[in-house]
Amino acid sequence: MKLTASPTSPYARKIRILLAEKGVDFELIEDSPWESDTGVPEINPLGKVPVLETDAGEHFFDSPVIAGYLEVKFPEPPFIPADPMEAVRVRQTEALADGITDAALIIRLETLRPMEAQLRETVERQQGKIERGLQALEAKLPSKEHWFHGNRISLADIAAGCALEYLDFRLAHLNWRQRFPHLKELALRIGARNSFLATRPD
Repeated sequence: MKLTASPTSPYARKIRILLAEKGVDFELIEDSPWESDTGVPEINPLGKVPVLETDAGEHFFDSPVIAGYLEVKFPEPPFIPADPMEAVRVRQTEALADGITDAALIIRLETLRPMEAQLRETVERQQGKIERGLQALEAKLPSKEHWFHGNRISLADIAAGCALEYLDFRLAHLNWRQRFPHLKELALRIGARNSFLATRPD
């Protein structure tokens, strides 16, 4: 099994963490779709990472799809509940966390443009999405000591942890920890896991 990923991609990191938590062996192929010599479009027509190649040569892309595949192929330990409605709720929280990451990435790309070409309204719109998303995640946590769904870590927590650490990595000036104590405690707790420590970008 091979995973093509950029070391700084938060979406790829989510899958790397899930693989580590499940104890699945895989080969990591580092490739950034932003490089001129990238091979990513050859395995994903959308030109995005991560891309998982199975031992049978089948390719899966888009991190929620890959996560779903891994849950089917390697069901233990589970990170998506067996109950269908609870699974939907976990995937909803995953989508919320991924949406925060999406907005952060758009801001990151905008700030890479020349100063005179940057669109302030784009940045402000995405910052609003991040703030509302963080408020919603904070409200979903039952307390500072709990996971999002049930009494153990799930895909929702992994996605949220990746989103929060991506904000630290690219948009540290947002200082989200000052406003969201439950998320702060979640980030500290989940960030101490070996899977997070081993995949944290430099």
